[in-house]
Amino acid sequence: MKKIILLFIVTGILVGMVTACGSAADGTQKTHDTEISQQLTFDHSETLDYAQKFSIDRYQDDYALVTITDDSRYLVVPEGKAAPDDLDPDIVVIQQPIQNIYLAASAAMDMFVSLDALDSIRFSSLKADGWYIDEAKQAMETGDILYAGKYSTPDYEKIVEQNCGLAIENTMILHTPEVKEQLEKFGIHVLVDYSSYEPEPLGRTEWVKLYGLLTGHEAQADKAFAEEKSAFEEVKNSVADEADQEPKTVAFFYITSNGQANVRKSADYLPKMIELAGGRYIFDSLGDEDDATSTMSMQMEEFYAGAKDADYIIYNSTIEGELSSVDDLLAKSPLFEKFKAVQEGHVYCTSKNLYQSTMSLGTITSDIRRMLTGDDADLTYIYKLECKMNEE
Repeated sequence: MKKIILLFIVTGILVGMVTACGSAADGTQKTHDTEISQQLTFDHSETLDYAQKFSIDRYQDDYALVTITDDSRYLVVPEGKAAPDDLDPDIVVIQQPIQNIYLAASAAMDMFVSLDALDSIRFSSLKADGWYIDEAKQAMETGDILYAGKYSTPDYEKIVEQNCGLAIENTMILHTPEVKEQLEKFGIHVLVDYSSYEPEPLGRTEWVKLYGLLTGHEAQADKAFAEEKSAFEEVKNSVADEADQEPKTVAFFYITSNGQANVRKSADYLPKMIELAGGRYIFDSLGDEDDATSTMSMQMEEFYAGAKDADYIIYNSTIEGELSSVDDLLAKSPLFEKFKAVQEGHVYCTSKNLYQSTMSLGTITSDIRRMLTGDDADLTYIYKLECKMNEE
C-alpha cells in the first residue's frame, strides 16, 4: 500500500512539473510560464515558423509577453493601458508607443525599414557611411537618426537627454556587460537581439515579427516575412525537382589583410542557404556546431587544399571590399590560378552587405540558386567576376 501511495505522489509531482512547463491548446509543449499576473488572462502563444530564440505569448486586451533565449522577459503594454502591479521583478515593462530607440543591432535595421517603422529609431551605433541600407543612410544624413556611439561606448548623455525608450543590442554587448548595466541605471531598457544565433536562415528573418510587435506594425511584419518565406519555398521547390542530381560545391570566403582565408563554419546560416539553394558548402564539417562564432581563418595552403576543387567560389566583400575582376582575386594569392572554379569561370562576389540585409535572405538564396543553374544575368546580391587580362 505504501508503495502505491508513493507512486501516486511521484506521478502527481511529475504531472505538476509538465503542467508548469505548459502545453498549448494545439498540443505543442511550452517551455516557459505564462501565468505572470493575476490581472492578465493568457490567450495563446504565437506560432513561429522558424525562429527559436524568442517567443511571444498573447494575453487579453492586447498585452504580450516576449521571452528571449537568454531568459529575458518583456511585457509589451498597449498605449493607454497600465502594467499589472503584481509582475515578477525580472519582467521588463515596455510601454507603447516605443520611441527614440537606440539601435546597436545593425541586423535589425533592415527589419525596421521593411516595417515602415524607421521613425521609431532615433540613435544608431553606426555612422551614415557604415550603412548599406539606403533608408538608414538617408535618415542619418538628414538628422532623423543620430549617431550615438558604438555599442561599447555609447553617448549616454545624448541618449538620456532625448528620452531613449529602448536600446536594442546585438550579442556583442555580452562582452561589455557594464554598458548594459549603465543603460539600465539610466532607466533605459535593453533588449539583446539573438537573431544571429538562429539555426535556420529564415529564423533570422522571423525576428521581424518581434519588432513588428514592439512598434505596432504587426501586419507589415507578417507580410514582409511571408514574402521572404515565399522566396525560400520557390527555391526549395526548384531544388526538389532536381533532387537526383549531384549538388555543385561552393566555397564562400574572403582574404584577410594578413593573407589568410576567412571562411564560414559549416553550421552557419550561409552554408545552410547554399544547401537550400541546391548546392553543397565545400567545408561540410568545419567547426563545432555549438560554437557561437560563425567564421574562422585558415592559412592559404590549408584553404587551397580544402577548396581548390569547389565548383563555384563566392568572395565575401563585406570586410575587405568588392572585387572588380578575377584579376583582383589572383592578386591576393597566386594559388587561386589552380582553383577549379577560377579555371572554369565560376567566380562570384557579393555586391552588398549581407549582414545588414536580414529581410533579403530569400532573395540571396535565390541568387545562389540562379548562379548554380547558370541563370546569372541579373542577380541582386552577387555578381560574376570576369578576367580582364583575358579580355585584353
